[in-house]
Amino acid sequence: MSNNGWQFDNSYTSLPEMMYVRLKPTKVSDPKMVLFNEPLALKMGLDFPLSGQNNAQLFAGNQIPHGAEPIAQAYAGHQFGHFTMLGDGRAIVLGEHITPDNRRIDIQFKGSGPTPFSRGGDGRAALGPMLREYIISEAMHGLGIPTTQSLAVVTTGENVYRENGPLPGAILTRVAASHIRVGTFEYLAMKGDFPTSKKLVDYALKRHYPQTDQDTLHALTLLKNVMEQQLNLIINWLRVGFIHGVMNTDNMTISGETIDYGPCAFMDIYNPETVFSSIDHGGRYAFGNQPSMAKWNLTRFAETLLPLIDSDSKTAVNIATEIIDSYDEQFETKWLAMMKNKLGLVGEEQGDKDLITQLLTLMEQNRADYTNTFFNLLKGETAQEMIFQKDAFKSWQQKWHDRRLLNSDSQEISQELMKKHNPVVIPRNHKVEEALDAACKNGDLTPFNNLLAAVKTPYTSQKDISPYQSYPTEGSEIYQTFCGT
Repeated sequence: MSNNGWQFDNSYTSLPEMMYVRLKPTKVSDPKMVLFNEPLALKMGLDFPLSGQNNAQLFAGNQIPHGAEPIAQAYAGHQFGHFTMLGDGRAIVLGEHITPDNRRIDIQFKGSGPTPFSRGGDGRAALGPMLREYIISEAMHGLGIPTTQSLAVVTTGENVYRENGPLPGAILTRVAASHIRVGTFEYLAMKGDFPTSKKLVDYALKRHYPQTDQDTLHALTLLKNVMEQQLNLIINWLRVGFIHGVMNTDNMTISGETIDYGPCAFMDIYNPETVFSSIDHGGRYAFGNQPSMAKWNLTRFAETLLPLIDSDSKTAVNIATEIIDSYDEQFETKWLAMMKNKLGLVGEEQGDKDLITQLLTLMEQNRADYTNTFFNLLKGETAQEMIFQKDAFKSWQQKWHDRRLLNSDSQEISQELMKKHNPVVIPRNHKVEEALDAACKNGDLTPFNNLLAAVKTPYTSQKDISPYQSYPTEGSEIYQTFCGT
């Protein structure tokens, strides 16, 4: 029997067994293939044809390929600020696959049945949230933002039961650099098992940051690397108007990839206080709060490493605090550079930050669409959006034109910068919901596949793209997202 190109080489199971539980996915009655990511499979070195119905058995977990060692990982997490012991309650890591370019990636089933960490849950997933993760993760990949990716979605032939009644069950196959989280370190710190924490630090460095200086203290090296990757990730989220919605420490990866697309959404009208998640009652993870929440999460991460930084607790705290305190300055530098790229500003001029903040203030005051405002500035045409008709904005636009004349490089380079950093299209929330409704209620994947095609090349002007650039009509812009568990 062909192994379909899988090259499993499982290293996480070399860690102490308190880190995971070995178990197989729960078999399902009648799996059917819904989506298969052939470009991703090709990059992974998997053999074709993999998208046929025969392979629904594999991606449902009914058949385990040779070399896989299925496990559910143990971890903890601060969820909306409150500490909880967690673990993979409805997910199983099938194993680690080695790609043709020698990358090590986790293959995980999501919705694959109960585990010892399910805490009374059924361990299953509904089709809608799994389709949401598929399309948003592919959009993020197209936007050039570090992310997990989706390889396949299958239906199980069984219903799952949620507050809104019975729903078609589904399993998503997720591909990730790893599933090591800040919460993984919190789990060990809560247990006081610092020898295992040291092993996990060494493992994470070897797996994700092998190029770093191994002569320095390993815990500090990991902290600095994770902080840099998380800073870059948050900057990218802000660049495209993405709101994760549930930035708990168990959703913050050591690799710096975006993970878990439950209540996530993209902002239409610019407002830093934008929240879509139904469970974020206080706006903890609002668009504009994401940088400070990332710092909060990194502080929790630093706390787990203190005994590995120095045997004297006061010294360890001082060293870790110095690193965490550098976050704000690093963020400011990266944010300013990103916003200048969006506006095609090259070189440094004294008024650059003021020019940017003036634009954002005008956008907020005029309820301007975040994506379209920058796209229309890039086009250089007279736009129909209300903000472009305002005298205050026209005055700002003249200042912006004058500033671009001071660029140290050509106007062509300025334009290329803007093209590279401003998407033409994002997965608009109302279009995502239209696609999910058609797929889940009517079995019609056409709207889904059309939207998927549009967001896979988000920096390219495409034919018939305008429906995906329009924001919700007045009265329909109120939007809520849900966790999907």
